Amino acid sequence: MVDDKIEVRNINSPDHITRVDRAKYEDMKQALLAVLPEEAPGMKVPEAKEALLPKLDQSLFPGGDKAGWWLKCVQLDLEFKGVIARAEKPPVRLRRI
Repeated sequence: MVDDKIEVRNINSPDHITRVDRAKYEDMKQALLAVLPEEAPGMKVPEAKEALLPKLDQSLFPGGDKAGWWLKCVQLDLEFKGVIARAEKPPVRLRRI
């Protein structure tokens, strides 16, 4: 049986582990990585959200429902894992590593 949950971490609270829906996490991760550039300084979070919304599975995120929460969840986990990074100065800009 495949586990329908996945453990995620948070770069701001590295010792805290949360279990979230695997399908939504993986769909958001795929969409986020597809839109983020590799070049610094990266893409602002609202720009990333706008760009990834059309890439999301509508059965998981109907009309973009809860996409903002899932974007933040995946962002913080991928930052913790060293897959993406944020620019050193505000505003928050994200890029693939």
